[in-house]
This record gives sequence, structure tokens and C-alpha cells, in this order.
Amino acid sequence: MSKIRVKNFGPIKGGFLENDGWLEIKKVTVFIGNQGSGKSTIAKLISTLTWIEKALVRGDFNGEALTSEAFKMHCSYQNIGSYFKPNTKIDYEGKAVTLRFSATSTYVFVEKNPINAYSFPKIMYVPSERNLVGSVRNVRNLKGLPSTLYTFADEYFDALDDLGSLDGWVDLPINGATLEYEKFTSNVKIKGNDYTVNLSEASSGFQSFVPLYMVTAYLASSLYKTRDHSTKHLSLEEERKLFLQVQDIMNDPTLSEEIKRAQMQLLSAQRSYSAFVNIVEEPEQNLFPTSQREVLNTLLKFSNQNNNKLIITTHSPYLLNYLTLAVKASSLVQRLHNNQTDMLQKVNQIVPINSVLNGNDLVIYEMYEEEGTISRLENYHGMPSDDNKLNERLGETNELFARLLEIQQKL
Repeated sequence: MSKIRVKNFGPIKGGFLENDGWLEIKKVTVFIGNQGSGKSTIAKLISTLTWIEKALVRGDFNGEALTSEAFKMHCSYQNIGSYFKPNTKIDYEGKAVTLRFSATSTYVFVEKNPINAYSFPKIMYVPSERNLVGSVRNVRNLKGLPSTLYTFADEYFDALDDLGSLDGWVDLPINGATLEYEKFTSNVKIKGNDYTVNLSEASSGFQSFVPLYMVTAYLASSLYKTRDHSTKHLSLEEERKLFLQVQDIMNDPTLSEEIKRAQMQLLSAQRSYSAFVNIVEEPEQNLFPTSQREVLNTLLKFSNQNNNKLIITTHSPYLLNYLTLAVKASSLVQRLHNNQTDMLQKVNQIVPINSVLNGNDLVIYEMYEEEGTISRLENYHGMPSDDNKLNERLGETNELFARLLEIQQKL
């Protein structure tokens, strides 16, 4: 399990108040909090650090020469390069690499860990601006957008091309709708029972959800394929580097044949993805609560595959409640036997069996904008507590309404 510790970075000041400051990144990790509290900041840091770990394992650059300035440049890709302060500290411990950044040091401390079942990940950051990809056909030609949006757009159009090479349509998990893609015209249509509309003219919920769904499904399914996106296309420089690495291994007289085979297998693993890290900003964006549930169940289904991870930032109390359902359903499924098909079907009608979530695989963190601190949401029997900021905001409505009734009584 990876973990991260952050202090004095952007809106985050004191950082996590428990576990000596270490935030555990579990299979499903959720960040909630007000605007400006640091939800996206921590998610973008996780994305950056996970990518640096992968790059170091792959040998893209030398960890011993990773300067603090180079680290800041990597963070700039996520538009958090200006968040550094004179007393910033960022620590990361992954399966393969340990990183220590201090604003007072010239170099980032890098230590390679004994690689224990490290899964080479495809990392996707799904930005909140993704509705532009669904509403603007030439989004890749626009200037001044976040770098992550261009990357996301590339994956989205790759997903559409992959769909176009098949039947050209796919069922969507909300509203009983179907997506149809005309490859020659690059036209994306949404079809319902009694309507057909271009995605660029569809509701904002579809414009937000369709790119998220298409990219997630494409990248998760690509792990099972022997070609296309599951195998990275190498540049000439990468091919040259790989050739030299192979030559070094094969020509080393001190290595036994067994060790050579093991090192060649490691090289091969570094050229194909075996896990998917899906980092999604506000999956509930522009969606009705029931659609939010369908979207969450879909994301959980893909995170349950392989060694995948799902990281979410959200403002939605509904998502927390639906996560509770997924955890409760998991506890019931674990107690049921295979011959209890009737009971399993009843659970499946509430939460799809492939979307249930073990409570030990879930962690929810609350961000506090005023203090710049982070706390972990308590859980009861593995289920998230309903004592959180999002539910408090819902409760405030009843309190405010009661105050209005008091005023009415005095009139």
C-alpha cells in the first residue's frame, strides 16, 4: 500500500493529523471538503508521485539526480508548481520507491525499495473540466487549457477510435442510454428510448459522464489486451535504451541464466501495464443522485479488477451514502454461500455484485480549509460514518428552516 505525507503545500498546512502525518492510499480513497481545502491538490500530488515512481522503475531518469527544481516541474504539469513554500515537505512511500522532498534541499531523496509485487500502472487523472471534451469537438486545438485535460482528451478520442473499430456503439449505465460513434464523421450521439442527440447538444450530465466512462472503460479493459494501449509504443530513444539494457543483461558473464531470465521478465513488465490508477475529480458532476449511484458503481466495478485503484474528490453526500451501500453489500456477500442465489440476487438488485467494496479497502479523508489540516472519517463495522461535513451541510437546512418557522410564529 502506498502512502503520502504533506505539509505546507498550497492550501495544505498541518496535513494529516494522525499516523505521524501519513495518508494511506487504499484501493478506494476519497477526499471530501470545501472548495480550496486541498482535495484536488492532494489528488494531483498522488498522481504526480505515482508517475515519478513508475518513471524511476522504468529508468526514464536517474533518481540520484532528481533535483528539487525538476520535481517542481513535474508538479507543474498538474498546475500545482506554484504551491511550494519555503517550508514545504512531501514524503511518498510506494511499493518500489521512497521519495522525500524538502524545500530546503537541492535534491529529492530517492530510495528504491525491494520491489514486492509492484504493478506497473496506467495513471489517469480525470479533471473536472472534462465536460469540455464532451461539448467541444475540437478541444485539442484550444489553447490555455490545463495539461491534464489535453492528456485526458487524447485518451477519450483513442477510446472512441477503439469503439469505432468494433460495433461503434456501447450501452451507458445511466438512463438506459446508448452511445453511438461514427468514426468517419467523428460524431458522437446519445440515443434513448425516444430520442437521438449529438453529445455536444446533450445535457451537461452526459457531457461530463460520457468522457469519464469511455476513458475508464477503455483503459481498464486495455490491461487484458496484448496489443494497443496495454503495451506502450516506444520512441527511438526508448528503443535504443531498451536494446542497451538487453545487451547488458545478455552479455554479463557474472549472471546465471536464471537471473538473466528474471531480469528480462522485469524489463518486459516495465513495458506493459498491469494496473490502472483512476483519479477522478467530482464524478457526481452535473448528475442526478440516482445517476451518481450508477456512476459510482461503474467506477467501483473497474477498480475491483486486477490491482486497480480509484481515487475520488467529491462534494456529494450521496456518493458517501452509496459507498456505505457498497461496503454493506460486500459484508453480506461474504456471508452468503454460492447456493443462496436468491439472496445474492436481492443484493445484486441494490448493489451489483461486481461493485461491492470491502470496508478494509476504503478510506475517506476530510479536508479543512481554515486550518489546512486533514482528518480520517471514522467508520463503524467498516462502513463510513455519517458524521461528516457533507451530511452536516444537509442537516443545516433543517435547522435554518426551523429558524424561519420561529420567525413565522412571531408574525
